[in-house]
Amino acid sequence: MRNVAVVLAGGTGSRMGSPVPKQFMQLRGRAVIEFSIDVFDGHEAIDEVAVVVHPDWRGELEAIVARNQWHKLGKVIDGGAERYMSTLNAVMAYIDYPDDTNLLLHDAARPWLSGDVVTRVTEALKTHEAVGVGIPSTDTVWEVHPDLNSDFGAGGSEFIIPRFVARIPERRLMWRAQTPQAFRLPLIRDAYQRALQDPRFRATDDCGVVRTYMPGTKIAVVEGSEENRKITFSGDL
Repeated sequence: MRNVAVVLAGGTGSRMGSPVPKQFMQLRGRAVIEFSIDVFDGHEAIDEVAVVVHPDWRGELEAIVARNQWHKLGKVIDGGAERYMSTLNAVMAYIDYPDDTNLLLHDAARPWLSGDVVTRVTEALKTHEAVGVGIPSTDTVWEVHPDLNSDFGAGGSEFIIPRFVARIPERRLMWRAQTPQAFRLPLIRDAYQRALQDPRFRATDDCGVVRTYMPGTKIAVVEGSEENRKITFSGDL
């Protein structure tokens, strides 16, 4: 069994409002992306590391690689216009690898990943073909629906759509998803092949793709960490 960690860094960071994608911003004197690559490169259960990057930022990544001493970094893969396209490009880059290859897909914007979380994922992969990372929600979660039939925003400069609580799931069952999300190569390949046949396909989460298009698959969940948070807005740094 071979574990390949894929760091997804193909985004342009539009929500940050910065010309520099968040994965290339500076954090304690280093680029954000360096921290998660460090963890995977130094973990004994990881055999190879790959990075998916936007073509416009490949040069920046190459400069980062040149000043580090990573030993497991192999493929550098072009990212797609949307996140799921970056995952798909990574899957295709390893399409000729043995069926017992595992892909651990991790957001580059989660620099505080710990080796302990990676260990929990790789251990779970020994007995499961799909593994997600999450933490129990300490907040009550609402499912909120917009009321598209109401007369909203009339005469105003902004349109505000009223939203109403539609359902309150039981909190003890709610977990907040993190990454890495890990899959046996044939599973994630087949899930995306099916998804791409669906004209309504939209995805921001790889476990969601497997859950929807490979519904007979059980996705094991291991506990992540509160520190394994994602940088989304400038204030997160």
